[in-house]
Amino acid sequence: MKEVVSTAKAPAAIGPYSQAVKVTASQMLFCSGQLPLDPISGQLATGSYAEQTRLVMDNLKTIIEASGFTMADVVKTTIYLTNLNAFSEVNSIYQSYFSDNFPARTTVQVDALPRGAALEIDAIIAR
Repeated sequence: MKEVVSTAKAPAAIGPYSQAVKVTASQMLFCSGQLPLDPISGQLATGSYAEQTRLVMDNLKTIIEASGFTMADVVKTTIYLTNLNAFSEVNSIYQSYFSDNFPARTTVQVDALPRGAALEIDAIIAR
């Protein structure tokens, strides 16, 4: 019922978690939070919030597609920001990854994220 999903085309997990877990019986996928890490070098991106958001969303999309799903299957995301003032900049990039039927979402400001990242996004996918 539970299948760990891992792709070398997205950053490797930096702790005791999987990039994603697919629940095969119910066609669900739970993606771990993605940081703005370059999938090749593993280095943290330090550009604008827009650039970091694009990298995070590209990494999520890569994992989702490696699992046999599409971005249209995303039902819920959570965005963690260390500065909620960046919300509109993040939102402008985030929305470009979805069509009119946007997933449910929670956005919260947090004190800190792993590796000193400015944002992290996780996702739940279902079909």
